[in-house]
Amino acid sequence: QVQLVESGGGLVQAGGSLRLSCAASASISNFNAMGWYRQAPGKQRELVATVTTEGSTNYADSVKGRFTIARVVAENTVYLQMNSLKAEDTAVYYCNARARVIRNWNLQHLDYWGQGTQVTVSS
Repeated sequence: QVQLVESGGGLVQAGGSLRLSCAASASISNFNAMGWYRQAPGKQRELVATVTTEGSTNYADSVKGRFTIARVVAENTVYLQMNSLKAEDTAVYYCNARARVIRNWNLQHLDYWGQGTQVTVSS
């Protein structure tokens, strides 16, 4: 199975920056899309940013303009550059890899998840 190893989380002051890394055990080109999700205490897990094999990106409105997702195929790694961090960004961030899979002749998606990394923004 695919393993996703995350790093880069930590404590940062509001207005600061962090870069999260998600290293995959297989080529990320095998996945239709990769992304970052986060879950704050008492809240549902939400999309932060995704990037497809084609290179198209999608961002949550709350992070657009501040966060940047990038995939580096040669490194089997997806990064999330987080700038101008706010206290509201405090959450556990999860790396996601989505693959297309055929099951019973039906095309479905298979999601792999990292262990999560804590990002805490102090204000």
